[in-house]
Amino acid sequence: MLSRRQKHILLKFFSLFSVVRGYNILIVILAQYLTSIYILAHDKPLREVVLDVNLLMIVLASAATIAGGYIINNFYDSEKDLINRPEKSMLDRLVSQNTKLVFYFVLNFLAVIMASYVSFKAVLFFSVYIFGIWFYSHKLKKLPIIGNLTSAILTITPFFAIFIYYQNFESVIFVHALFLFLVLSMRELTKDLENIKGDLALNYQTIPIVYGEKSAKVMLTIMVVLSLIPIYLLLNTYELGKMNYFFYLCILLFVGFVSFLWKASKKIHYLILHNLLKVLIVAGVFSILLIDVNLLLNRII
Repeated sequence: MLSRRQKHILLKFFSLFSVVRGYNILIVILAQYLTSIYILAHDKPLREVVLDVNLLMIVLASAATIAGGYIINNFYDSEKDLINRPEKSMLDRLVSQNTKLVFYFVLNFLAVIMASYVSFKAVLFFSVYIFGIWFYSHKLKKLPIIGNLTSAILTITPFFAIFIYYQNFESVIFVHALFLFLVLSMRELTKDLENIKGDLALNYQTIPIVYGEKSAKVMLTIMVVLSLIPIYLLLNTYELGKMNYFFYLCILLFVGFVSFLWKASKKIHYLILHNLLKVLIVAGVFSILLIDVNLLLNRII
């Protein structure tokens, strides 16, 4: 049996894990390595990529910065989350705001230290990234359109870090990035529809509040249509192996997404759509393995 003190520490740990969304960070770490192995550094031996200390430092710096970003975002959104996500908010509040801020500065400091191992340019990159996350959480998040676009850009920034590191400018990478950007933008707008109640109460000027739910649905539909462009290019221009099946699945899911979107009217409906996009993003990460199912085994030797 755990003692009261041990239970208290365990609850604090789960609270902090919830605040920094550790599950999301683990997915980002996996995505960065899979992207490096299969796309950005596909011409390098597997061991050279996996054992690259510079890549490890970039990935860890990204993880620390993202974790810090979730903390500062949680700090500014604490009142809104109490309305939109009361259960999660109560768990998050087991750790004091002061503790969260201390941890935020420690994580950002560690990110800069790890980046300094790679190069001074990496330090500048992550310093700008840290500032961008803070400025988004403090100011831009409350602005319609700008907030959504900034959030999507900040989400793909860790992949831009390894893109710069490998200096791989193949066109397929930009098409993948465009698809990811559109899906992330869709997720942000869907989340705005889901969180209308809290945003309205705290005067967040999101797209559904400023322009209305119908306009938000029109924008989402347009983004779904636009996402078909990179899907078409990826399926017909580039060799993706069995990852093709993922993009065929995306087409089917997008049809269902739009159909359900226009019938949605309650928070639970938008929550389902939001979770569908999150599952799609996670499935996209693991589908990278399908580019060449034999590649991993062949490159170990």
